[in-house]
Order: sequence, then C-alpha cells, then structure tokens
Amino acid sequence: MADEDAAGKLTIELNAAQAQNDACVLSFLVQNGHATDIETVVFEAVLFNGEGQVDRLTLFDFGTLPSARPRVRQFVVPNLDCDGLSRIIFNGASQCTGTGVTPAMCAGQLSLTSRIATEVSG
Repeated sequence: MADEDAAGKLTIELNAAQAQNDACVLSFLVQNGHATDIETVVFEAVLFNGEGQVDRLTLFDFGTLPSARPRVRQFVVPNLDCDGLSRIIFNGASQCTGTGVTPAMCAGQLSLTSRIATEVSG
C-alpha cells in the first residue's frame, strides 16, 4: 500500500487465507493513514460461505494502529473452510478509540481490498 493511497483513511487489505487444522487463518495488511494513532479498533465482520449465505458474525480486534505505519493482523477463525469463504463484509467499528480519534476515522473513511478471491466490502 502506498502511503499516498492511505492518506486520510484506514486501509484494510485481506492479504491471505490459509487453512490450519480445522480453522482458517485470515491475514490482513492494515495502514492507518490518519495523522493520529488509533489505540483500539474492533470491527464487526460478517463471513459468507460459497453459496453466499451468512456463515457467522464475528469481531476482529485490530488493536493499536500507529499513524502511517503498516501492520499485519491475523485472525484464526475456527471451523471455517478457507476455500468456501466467498465474502467478508465489515459492518462497522464496535470500538474506535484514541486521542483525537472519531468513529468516522475507523468506519467512515475505510478502504477495503482483497488480494485473494474472497471479496471484502463494508
């Protein structure tokens, strides 16, 4: 992610999905393009199966996101077939905190992309 592309927004890229035992490990590349650090951000996400049906709702805790520094976050989703994951929708941020941080910085100015076949939107 180029710094100029991330300026003024929170950019989340689904970078990889790898099977691990009976789980799927989702790897996200995240860039906080705001001028201030985000201390905590937790997103509600909806995961869809290959038939387009909701498989589950879950929370992804991205933790602390320093300004202008990329971070990789991984989430182990139990009982999920990575190959059957067709789509992830970010419903919004259930937590978004930090000095000078507004809810719009986490959800309203969100850029979502995917490097794999799984669609990501919000």
